[in-house]
Amino acid sequence: MIYLDNAATTKPKQSVIDAMMPYFVENYGNPSAIYSFATKNKAAVQKARRQVASLIHAKENSIYFTSGGTEADNWALIKTAEAYESKGKHIITTAVEHHAILHTCRYLEERGFEVTYLGVDKDGRISVDELGKAIRPDTILISVMFANNEVGTVQPIEEIGAIAKEHDIVFHTDAVQAFGHLPIDVEAMHIDLLSASGHKIYGPKGVGCLYIHNNLKISSLIHGGGQERARRAGTENVPGIVGFGAACELAAASLNERMERESNLRDYFIEELLSRVPDIKVNGSRENRLPNNVNVSFPYVEGESMLIMLDMQEICASSGSACTAGSIDPSHVLMAMGLTSDEARESVRFTLSDETTKEEIDKTVNAVEQIVERLRSMSPHYNK
Repeated sequence: MIYLDNAATTKPKQSVIDAMMPYFVENYGNPSAIYSFATKNKAAVQKARRQVASLIHAKENSIYFTSGGTEADNWALIKTAEAYESKGKHIITTAVEHHAILHTCRYLEERGFEVTYLGVDKDGRISVDELGKAIRPDTILISVMFANNEVGTVQPIEEIGAIAKEHDIVFHTDAVQAFGHLPIDVEAMHIDLLSASGHKIYGPKGVGCLYIHNNLKISSLIHGGGQERARRAGTENVPGIVGFGAACELAAASLNERMERESNLRDYFIEELLSRVPDIKVNGSRENRLPNNVNVSFPYVEGESMLIMLDMQEICASSGSACTAGSIDPSHVLMAMGLTSDEARESVRFTLSDETTKEEIDKTVNAVEQIVERLRSMSPHYNK
């Protein structure tokens, strides 16, 4: 099998699994208990908190573990809106966010908040000038994703953070795709809130975090016990948290090396496709792009049909976010970038891992070339 859907999820590293296993079997104590058998687990959770914080240059006590990126996004938006409601009820986000943000914004609109959805250019980037013009006296929150999950475009996060800081506005970024794949410094970038997930960086599913700047006073999303310093109730997922921390440590140690290797392989993949498959278009920025993302439109080829035929050759790819798999609607990201609904449905996303090889890319390009030729030969609209 050739697995090229790492934006959907990654294969956990063996060292991550090894780190987790004792907390399923021997070290099963509840970390909130006071006896030593359990306090060892509390220490393991704290170690993981340090590992996560180190990856984004944050303070240890600003990391709060969640069930994943979606919960972190909901917590960041809903509780910031509630906390700053007396100042204003205006929120700024973008038209290309993950549905964890967009649907939460819709929920807030139902509660009386007003949301401005910034458009993007043909590469999927927002304009910082337009962001500045959208700010109002009652703007309380800016939420812009660090890097897009479908097309890989990286937003000008440091510039956005500087604008938010200048206007004393809370800045949140959904960094689920960028976390562990790009350098992130929450202080230098003026990020107040950051969402991340473990299974995008070779860690386990069902665990993530919300970074909350220590100056922010937002309340819990989940109420109950006093876990996570009374800000996120519920017995800690100790094995998941330990695995998340181990994955963060691995990511930090190999970040620059992985970025260079994956970027080179990504560019090779793109150039091979462009040279061998006629009339295709690369979606997203070529310069400001995640190292592992390749998103391409294949005119006169239904993306879902290509995915099925790739699967028959044991090649895994996707047509967009795994969270919208099966949807009959074209990608909202590609539509916001100016593609037609047909062009959006003709798009396929390939995302590499640190284990993807050049040989796998060559086999994939060969398969794509043959599949496109076959599908186009059956299209009455395609003329060579």
